[in-house]
Amino acid sequence: FLDFSQEPKSLLEKFLYAAAFSPRPSGELLQLVLDKLDGRQQAPEIWETGIVAVGSLVGKLCQQKLCGLQQVVERGVETILGGLRGAQEEPRVVISLLALGNARLPETIPTLLEHAEGGPTAVTTAATSALQRFPAPHISSKVKQVMRRIFHQKRKSYDKTCRLAAAEILLDNHPLPMDVINILLATTEMETEVATFLLLKVQNSLRDHHHHLARKILKDIMADPQINNYNFFSKVGISSSFSGPLAVTQDLTSTFGLDLLFLEGGFLRKSVSDFSLLSHGQRLRAAQVTFEAQGMESMMGENLSEGEEEPELMAGMAATFFDVQLRPIVFFQGYTDLMGKVLLSSAEPTSVVRGNLLLMDHHQVIPLQSGLQVTVRLQGGLGLDISADMDVSIWEQELKTSVNARGSLAMDFQAELDSPLLQATLRSQTEVETSIHFDTKLRFSSSPVLMCLQLREEQVPYR
Repeated sequence: FLDFSQEPKSLLEKFLYAAAFSPRPSGELLQLVLDKLDGRQQAPEIWETGIVAVGSLVGKLCQQKLCGLQQVVERGVETILGGLRGAQEEPRVVISLLALGNARLPETIPTLLEHAEGGPTAVTTAATSALQRFPAPHISSKVKQVMRRIFHQKRKSYDKTCRLAAAEILLDNHPLPMDVINILLATTEMETEVATFLLLKVQNSLRDHHHHLARKILKDIMADPQINNYNFFSKVGISSSFSGPLAVTQDLTSTFGLDLLFLEGGFLRKSVSDFSLLSHGQRLRAAQVTFEAQGMESMMGENLSEGEEEPELMAGMAATFFDVQLRPIVFFQGYTDLMGKVLLSSAEPTSVVRGNLLLMDHHQVIPLQSGLQVTVRLQGGLGLDISADMDVSIWEQELKTSVNARGSLAMDFQAELDSPLLQATLRSQTEVETSIHFDTKLRFSSSPVLMCLQLREEQVPYR
């Protein structure tokens, strides 16, 4: 039924993503995925989705403490690392690094650091974003040392997005006052947009951190006249970084974050919208969608900053749902591809992920003191339909992006008492639906660039 050497690809992708999102996967499921990926020549997108799924399965099996107990887990890790070592083309290296980010195994951190510091831009970006997914205890002083070298460009020059990712790792994991001050001081030598973005990022991260730590860092900053002055904090770029709560209960906080990084001429370089759930010190990325466009400077007739090599024209998107990084989608790569797609634009949004996931499946028999027994069943499913669209109009000089996320959660609980004398059943069903639309529209025919951002949330029916 699942013949990986045949079409249709959509069915195979559905199977692989269903495996990746499985809440408590078994070693057999990982074995099945590995066997399917082994040997035969697959379509590149199936191989990429497969490797990303292997990373997710390995990570979840290790969370269940099955790491050393099942040989198949070692085979999974070896498949990803082997793919990384044998990769000739850059996209394969990138996908293998993203798979390591899904697995989040501490022993792969040295490999990620090596690629983060030594690789070309796309590789550095993938390795740093994989490192960003590790919890704070794994971000050791060695990791921070490498991030400092990337941010301050000690060994070579890096793309601005790589430097910003390195700064984020330093700011989000028990930041040292020295690091915060050095990052702030570095903004004096940066372009206005990157500097504006970083200043907002620092203010955000200090607001999110534990009170006493943030106070200590702020005290150090305020004592430094090099930083604490009007000239320093009055950067006037249009880039922004924002995060705030959407809903807060006793046990759970859900937050929405939006990062927008622009180029000096006002073109959008990168946008990240992030919906996260925080509970008892744990963080779950419910949904994170990143749009990226590069190489637009030369098309708009802008000059590159010194020492920067001209990046290839490219626009794409990456998404993470429920802590599973999906295969990135490329809208266009290179000028001819862009022209072809602009002329033949289908106006159909690209589906990122669509399907039903089983989140909970619990079955338990409880013996009562009276000698009777109760059977309890709980099932919870999530329906997701997320699509994204990016539309570049060269004639009207407009760029539109839209992300539509629709989700529904259904839970079915049943408790049953069954004996020859007596039968009783208790049943409860809960359903909640939500849909969020996030649109950006940029018009760069005039200066300054006109920008419209819209976040629409429909009424949430709860039954």
